[in-house]
Amino acid sequence: MSSTLAVDLMGGDHGPKVTLPACVQFLQAHPDSRLILVGQAEAVMPLLESLRLKNDARIEFVAASEVVTSDDPVEVALRRKRDSSMRRAIEQVRDGRAQACVSAGNTGALMALARYLLKTLLDIERPAIATYLPNQKGEGTLMLDLGANVDCEPLHLLQFAVMGTAYAAAGGHAQPTVGLLNIGEEVIKGNDTIKRAAELLREADALGRLRFYGNVEGNDIFKGTTDIVVCDGFVGNVALKTSEGLAQMLSGMIREEFTRTPLSKLMALFAMPVLKRFRKRVDHRRYNGAALLGLRGLVVKSHGSADAFGFEQALLRAHEAVQGDVVRHTERILEVMHESSPTGAALVPAS
Repeated sequence: MSSTLAVDLMGGDHGPKVTLPACVQFLQAHPDSRLILVGQAEAVMPLLESLRLKNDARIEFVAASEVVTSDDPVEVALRRKRDSSMRRAIEQVRDGRAQACVSAGNTGALMALARYLLKTLLDIERPAIATYLPNQKGEGTLMLDLGANVDCEPLHLLQFAVMGTAYAAAGGHAQPTVGLLNIGEEVIKGNDTIKRAAELLREADALGRLRFYGNVEGNDIFKGTTDIVVCDGFVGNVALKTSEGLAQMLSGMIREEFTRTPLSKLMALFAMPVLKRFRKRVDHRRYNGAALLGLRGLVVKSHGSADAFGFEQALLRAHEAVQGDVVRHTERILEVMHESSPTGAALVPAS
């Protein structure tokens, strides 16, 4: 099936030099899809011509005169840079011209603009950032929040679980399981916020709104103990960056050991097929593309340092989310819970 994606070409560390080649690769793999490319004409048009994309019917260019940089405060992106490529790309989703937006730009600005322009779904107080992390089962563990919300209340963690359930279900998991990240599996472990969140999740499970596995620990993320792991944005971001750093360190150490002596170099030749498979399994670029969940439209955040392969994966995540109709899946679950949830299992705090 096709999709129409709005792409912020100017975001990230590399801008159009990386984002445009990634768009080419995406269109080659998905010839029925369309892209609305947003950026500064003077930076984009020469590259479009060199890549022979200027007259491609699947591409539309929308000019933007400004760029939200990685150092820009949120208020600058919201109030001053009203013609930024990031804002114009999100507006394509708001206006129904695109089904999803992809950007590698400033995370805080992207979240703020997306929330301002698209608004949140029923009962959702705080959108969350979600992405898949590799696990031993080879399927990936969906984890949220990864940095949008540093301080969370129990109800926010329940909302994250609902959004994650809808996202995973849209991606092919019929009845995904939810784990609450904690310092131990026992019910008595954790602070008051985690304990109360666990109670709410158990109530939601009893109502049949989601499948709550219970508390999980950090190593369960990579074991694939549950399909989804829920936590606040502070913990989630630390876990994400730690896992990426660990994967890079292990790859580097293996490379160093196999190039240390002539004999080890010879051994590397025989081990090359295994090494390539290992590198592919731990390559964080394959999991690039974090969805901003809880909004009335799809927005996918790419790593700012992503290369063309990594940014193409973010485009693929957006395409898959469109195919899975993630927003509508989430709306259905929220509507049912809003209408039928009693007392503590409600998705909004009592006034």
